[in-house]
Amino acid sequence: MLHKTRGIVLRTVKYGDTSVIVGIFTELFGLQSYIVNGVRSAKPKAAKGVLLQPGNILELVVYHQEIKNLQRISEFKLGYIYTSLHYNVVKNTIALYLIELLQKSLKQPEQHLDLYYFTENTLQLLDGSPTAVIANLPLYYTLKLGAFLGFRLNGRFSEYTPYLDLQEGTFSDLPPHHTAHLDPEYSELTDRLFQCHEVQQLAAINMSKEKRRKLLYAYLEYLRLHMPDFTELHSPPILHEILDA
Repeated sequence: MLHKTRGIVLRTVKYGDTSVIVGIFTELFGLQSYIVNGVRSAKPKAAKGVLLQPGNILELVVYHQEIKNLQRISEFKLGYIYTSLHYNVVKNTIALYLIELLQKSLKQPEQHLDLYYFTENTLQLLDGSPTAVIANLPLYYTLKLGAFLGFRLNGRFSEYTPYLDLQEGTFSDLPPHHTAHLDPEYSELTDRLFQCHEVQQLAAINMSKEKRRKLLYAYLEYLRLHMPDFTELHSPPILHEILDA
């Protein structure tokens, strides 16, 4: 049976002489793997293979059978045309971080509508925003990802609850008896980031590169604490190097 859905390309792997297997975070079916034939040959159809690069947002017509691990695509085209993301090294590095983070976080083929729309919107904002205002976007997306996956932060920062307990995901009055927590300065920054609703608000939160680095690793630790099979990402060192340049 054929279905129309949008999807974000997460990974493309060569398969055989002319085909690829593509991991796509789809609107309707969540994480799915598709085999696409003939996109690595000299035939005209192969020109469409360039559309399958990670980060691209596609409009798809797909075959879907619940019992299969590998599905097929009937038709695909760009659902959004980037104007700068693939050519701007800062934006492209941030996008690759977001994509790797999704790969590490999505394990089952479950529909995540809110997360899908949030991710698509974030990529479009990344593409359309000035480079100067996107430095905090990786922090924001990482924080929000946890909320969409079911473990949002509880409470708010205040003078009475100045410590963020990463293990419990809540703001507390005293530092917990373990190391997985943030001090008042970083807890307040986290609360400000989490309350933002648009990229312009993110740009107004000024912090040093070192603080940004420390927060990102703290948020990744937060995800690891709540997802036991969450493994280390390769992109953060590259991300920090690019943002620090």
